[in-house]
Amino acid sequence: MFIDSHAHLDMDEFKDDLDAVIQRASEANIENIITIGASYRVEENRRAVEIAEKYSLVYASVGIHPHEAKIFNEKVLFEIEKLAGESKVVAIGEIGLDFYRNNSPKEKQIETFKSFIQLAKKVKLPVIIHSREANEETIRILKEERADSIGGVIHCFSGDIKMAREALDLGFYLSFTGVITFPKAFPYYSEIINEVPLEAILIETDAPYLAPVPFRGKRNEPSYVVKVAEKIAEIKNLSVEDIGRITTLNAKTLFSLPKAALEGEIAYKIRDSLYLNITNRCTNACQFCPKFKDFIVKGHFLKLKKEPTFDEIISAIQKEAQFKEVVFCGYGEPTLRLDILKESAKALKEKGLKVRLNTDGQANLIYGRNILPELKGLIDTVSVSLNSSNAEHYLKHHRSRFGERGYYAVKDFIKEAKKWIPEVIATALDMPDVDIEKIKNIVESELCVQFRLRKFNQVG
Repeated sequence: MFIDSHAHLDMDEFKDDLDAVIQRASEANIENIITIGASYRVEENRRAVEIAEKYSLVYASVGIHPHEAKIFNEKVLFEIEKLAGESKVVAIGEIGLDFYRNNSPKEKQIETFKSFIQLAKKVKLPVIIHSREANEETIRILKEERADSIGGVIHCFSGDIKMAREALDLGFYLSFTGVITFPKAFPYYSEIINEVPLEAILIETDAPYLAPVPFRGKRNEPSYVVKVAEKIAEIKNLSVEDIGRITTLNAKTLFSLPKAALEGEIAYKIRDSLYLNITNRCTNACQFCPKFKDFIVKGHFLKLKKEPTFDEIISAIQKEAQFKEVVFCGYGEPTLRLDILKESAKALKEKGLKVRLNTDGQANLIYGRNILPELKGLIDTVSVSLNSSNAEHYLKHHRSRFGERGYYAVKDFIKEAKKWIPEVIATALDMPDVDIEKIKNIVESELCVQFRLRKFNQVG
């Protein structure tokens, strides 16, 4: 499923066939569309609300586009506030700054922008931001007006990496359109999208504008948002299903759209791998672990009500299809359930499946013995989180219950694993204070295994 987080269904381009447009969106697995109010004419904002009320999958926002700021006044603000109280209005926007066309004076744009942020805070709705050639001013105003208290999205993002990072620091989402499919624009957007965590990305059409390839030059419509998802999947090396699941959850979270009750998943797919979440317990309390904020990884909810039995694990696996490997990972340390891990891995190997174990490498400390011989023939690949070049740094960031011994145990585990596991990989996160080259040298020269660098702010 997908959500088109920004379309203009009230525009004349859709007046003759809106029913058909909505039907095509539904057939393309578009779960929701946010139709955006952006005109100084309150009637056109009201039209957006009426469309949302007519179609069950459509929600609305209300606001004044910066192009129209020149006519902004208190009466307009009052009317928009009344519309904001309607049940299917989920945001204030499209508001912001456009210093590229300057259809309205800069001072008036800034005044209008600030007024609408204040309104959004009053009515407790997130904001949908238009920003063109106004990177610094947009971020400055969002900070000054404390827009982080309500959150929002910078739609049709066209800023630079600096602006992206500042927006993320404010807790804002970034939304991308069909522009990312344009050949000349792709290298620029590829770099930015690579840097932005998928958990902070929305997808949109901005219909009727900016139709993606292969529809470029034609009227855009919500069903085409799938093409945006496909391009992000290509950039992120994920499946289109992954992009749909994650960006849909992002949009539902931002706009407070209805969600199904979350149940902790035992088996969950990312790319073409099936991950097994068999415990939430861990031997470390890593400072950077996202589960201290939430239990969602790539759109999957991983908080377990109870640790699954062998039968429950096998049943969860059987519900999934088309995967190349099974990975013991989840939101905890799998070796804390060693017997279940071995029993499950044995069943998987008997089915001819490839099995990988992601671990913190402290299992031998946990059990007071070398457990690696017990994994021979059950595990094809073991990936061990090293992350540090010395014990002091490891303890600072991982807060192992074994103290500095934990770091040395991890290194010993990696060395020993080579005797029993066909493929051994040591990984490191590119955290700000990590000497990646030093860790890589330890891995390749001292431990003599493969090295893999992982992004610090991207989980899964």
